[in-house]
Amino acid sequence: MAAPGGPALEPGWLLSPDGRPYLDSILRKNQRRVFALLEHPALPPALAAPTITYKLFVSGKSGVGKTALVATLVGTPVPPIHHETLGIEVSTVYWPAKVRATNRPIIFQLHFWDCGDGALRKFEYLLPSCKEEADAVLFLFSFTDRSSFEELPAQMSRVLGPDEEKLLRVVVGTKFTPL
Repeated sequence: MAAPGGPALEPGWLLSPDGRPYLDSILRKNQRRVFALLEHPALPPALAAPTITYKLFVSGKSGVGKTALVATLVGTPVPPIHHETLGIEVSTVYWPAKVRATNRPIIFQLHFWDCGDGALRKFEYLLPSCKEEADAVLFLFSFTDRSSFEELPAQMSRVLGPDEEKLLRVVVGTKFTPL
């Protein structure tokens, strides 16, 4: 069992011999596999693990690197030039882990909802769609754009209403510099 304040997940498990079949299920030719809408990692029945799904809304000022962060986390190429995300882009990634408390593997299914700041301001219906059934909001700022950090409190109040206290708020700093 994990010590109080210790990690909830077993560090390094995915690279161990026990974790290797789970890692192989999300890789193709040593690259992260991109799963289509109805696909998921295939494991032998003896290694079946429960899948825990999270919806993560990625929010931030235009140009801070929301799309680049999601591409990096999902394992797809980062776009070489900056362009505003025109609507909502949903990306899914699977990540196996071993819970220390139960000593059993699980598979996280993370849905990243990336929406351009301009589109959010222009189309009122996009923000409720991004927040609907979300488990967390990732608020991004860029270390290369001081104003993106200074605008975080206003961004948080614009995105989250008083009735959305249950949503986890995570602030992420990027070093994305649009060309």
